Amino acid sequence: MDQLNAFLGKFIDDLGASVHAGMVVIGEKLGLYKALAGAPATSAELAKKTGTDERYLREWLASQAAGGYITYDASTQQFSLTPEQAFTLATEDSPAYLPGAFELALGSLAAVPRIAESFRTGAGMGWGEHVEGVFHGCEKFFRPGYAANLVSSWIPALQGVQAKLEQGARVADVGCGTGSSTILMAKAFPKSEFFGFDYHDKSVEAAREKAQKEGLSDRVHFEVAKAKEFPGKDYDFVAVFDCLHDMGDPVGAAKHVRQSLAPGGTWMIVEPFANDELKDNLNPVGRVYYSFSTLLCTPCSRSQEVGMCLGAQAGEARIRDVVTNAGFTHFRRATETPFNIVYEART
Repeated sequence: MDQLNAFLGKFIDDLGASVHAGMVVIGEKLGLYKALAGAPATSAELAKKTGTDERYLREWLASQAAGGYITYDASTQQFSLTPEQAFTLATEDSPAYLPGAFELALGSLAAVPRIAESFRTGAGMGWGEHVEGVFHGCEKFFRPGYAANLVSSWIPALQGVQAKLEQGARVADVGCGTGSSTILMAKAFPKSEFFGFDYHDKSVEAAREKAQKEGLSDRVHFEVAKAKEFPGKDYDFVAVFDCLHDMGDPVGAAKHVRQSLAPGGTWMIVEPFANDELKDNLNPVGRVYYSFSTLLCTPCSRSQEVGMCLGAQAGEARIRDVVTNAGFTHFRRATETPFNIVYEART
């Protein structure tokens, strides 16, 4: 009975977390966290401040307090955010901003009926076939990690790349999505020219809008193109962020990257953190990535030619095989975070 009760406790935690995801998305969408970060408030005060219905808001606040996402003072009946809660829930440029992960989760779960049928048929599901929340949530999910690490530690960990970017280089961001990674690099290295490619047309449209808004359209260009077909030659630096494992033919994509590089050019591959053995990935981070991989990454790869289905927990050995089979002679793990591994490849 003790073991059963312990498992049931885990179930309650997970069930609460599942429905709580929707609460976080509502909180971000309506600006509730940002409003609460300013000062403690009762449900009535916060409702007036945010233009929301007090009764709905009261229920939402209770769910957040029960989950530990906001703080409740019973003596004043006020709700508030601690500094760490505000940092992760109300500060969009924070490196630990969380709401995007929940938007991505909710969007991914919308595909469950179709993915369940794919277990029987083996059919794929292309990235562009998911609901809008997947695209918006994915960008919000990955952007904080890129903002915290890309310029400050990932690029400096690569041999000679930072100096080239500072002097002025041609850069391709393959699988750029809505362009966050491309724009982060462009803002950090104003002498370089950047080309972002993605096979999802709506993501490319959003990326172009961002570049224009940031005043970068003169040297940041976005185009719809597959990873095996993106145009251009003599790139000094090619980057692939969290998408090599989504590709149907990652070896073919890697060969195209190698052919597109200038002599002495570098390919940076950012992948989800994973060990080579399944037993070593059976942890909370692995749980997140294997679940997203089941709903997003594996179906995406299966929908394309070859359909290698590396999965989001491919591990270094499999990524090395992909890269070396494409003709790269130099491959190493340059650096890592708890959520990503950064690899360097050169010919």
